[in-house]
Amino acid sequence: MLLKKITSHFNPERFQGWGKSRNYFEGWYFKLIDDQGDHAFAIIPGIAMDENGEGHSFIQVLDGKNSTAEYHKFPLEDFEPASDKFFVRVGSNEFSANHLILDLDNLKGKLQLSGKASWPNPWYAPGIMGPFSWLKFMECNHGIVSMDHTLKGSLNYMDKDIPFLQGKGYIEKDWGSSFPSAYVWMQSNHFEEEGVSFKCSVATIPMFGSGFTGFICGLYIKGHFIRFTTYNFSKLKHLEKHDAGVDLELISPWYHLKVKSKNGQTALLASPIQGAMEGRISESMTAQLHIQITERKSNKIIFEGTGKHAGLEIAGAFDELLYKYNKGRKS
Repeated sequence: MLLKKITSHFNPERFQGWGKSRNYFEGWYFKLIDDQGDHAFAIIPGIAMDENGEGHSFIQVLDGKNSTAEYHKFPLEDFEPASDKFFVRVGSNEFSANHLILDLDNLKGKLQLSGKASWPNPWYAPGIMGPFSWLKFMECNHGIVSMDHTLKGSLNYMDKDIPFLQGKGYIEKDWGSSFPSAYVWMQSNHFEEEGVSFKCSVATIPMFGSGFTGFICGLYIKGHFIRFTTYNFSKLKHLEKHDAGVDLELISPWYHLKVKSKNGQTALLASPIQGAMEGRISESMTAQLHIQITERKSNKIIFEGTGKHAGLEIAGAFDELLYKYNKGRKS
């Protein structure tokens, strides 16, 4: 068991819950967009155990174009993770960084994943959490499996065949006890320019009886990562919620990022509260993200574009997020 815990820590995409029996959840988020962008799905396999140790495994299916969501519940013993690689089986469904097999009532098929773009993973700061990955008391941990990759295969959804010849995908994951009490999450890898993927999350992070506003943002552009994180000397310069969505600005010692989001139609997904999937969050897969990144030294715009088929969640007490952000700016 100890070896499994150690090896999984250095490989955040793998199952992290070895030895956990209560107040625990873990889930992976597979985003699937077909070639023409006519279909958008988020497939979320996972496991959940409440404070009494009662648990189950699940697969959530978000149909982004029709703004509907289904929760497929499985027995706990149907959840089978591998210890030496990222591979999870839930019933007769399989999930990995290389393939996806779905065998649900209204969604069946197989997709091959290729050209995975992984977040940098140095041994001293594994994955997107960086040095925070060593803090085992974190309420929610986050990981990126792939910022961008190609999907090939086909799915049958509601008795309709959907081909994927050059589809696009994205994979991330979360694990811990609960989602943050307030957060913003956004992602798109459908920009005018090929080979570009963007993700950003800003959240209230509880710690030592108080908390702070933490953030993790990254732009993957033609094999290169530009990162804005709480731990790499970046700062949240602006955060604003409005009728259309959320706007934010981040600065690092090297770059200045501006993001304007426009929300789309949403559907309700189940989310964890102390390991039990009792929360509800609204997610859109038809949002738009306009981003601009400027090099601070030269003031040169190195990328500007609008991402479509974007995922966007604005969850929890946003006033709390703003309060902690403003408090942090004044301190």
